[in-house]
Amino acid sequence: MSDRLSQLQEAVDQLMDQFIATYFYIDRHHDLKTFSPKDTIAPSKDQPPEVDTLPPDVFQAGQLELARDLITREQQIEYLISSLPGLDNSEHDQMQSIKELEEELTVAEKQRQEAVKEKDEVLVKLDQTLRSIRRY
Repeated sequence: MSDRLSQLQEAVDQLMDQFIATYFYIDRHHDLKTFSPKDTIAPSKDQPPEVDTLPPDVFQAGQLELARDLITREQQIEYLISSLPGLDNSEHDQMQSIKELEEELTVAEKQRQEAVKEKDEVLVKLDQTLRSIRRY
C-alpha cells in the first residue's frame, strides 16, 4: 500500500480526470438552447457531430451521477488530508516527535552494528572450525 501523500496525489489526479470527464459530458450532451432572443439554433441536420443531445431526464440523471462522483472523490481527499500526520500538532510537538524518532534510529543503528559485529565473530569461529575439520 502506498503512503498517504501518494494516495492524496492519486486522488487529486482522479478528481481532475473526473472534472474533465464531467465537462466533456456536459459539452457533448447538452440541449441546444439560446441565451437571448436574437440567438438562433441551427437546424438538426447542421448540428455539429460532437453534440449528441440527450433527453432532459437522461441528461439530468447523468449530471446528478457525475456530481455525486465528484463529491465522493472530494470527501475521500478530505479524509486523506485529515489523516496526514502533523496537522493537529504544534511545531514544538513535531520537533519533539522528530527527536524521539532520531533517538530510536540511533538505538536501532547501534543494534545493527552489534549484530554485524556478532555476525563477523560467528563467521570467524565458523571459519576456524572449518579449518580445524580440514586438518583431520
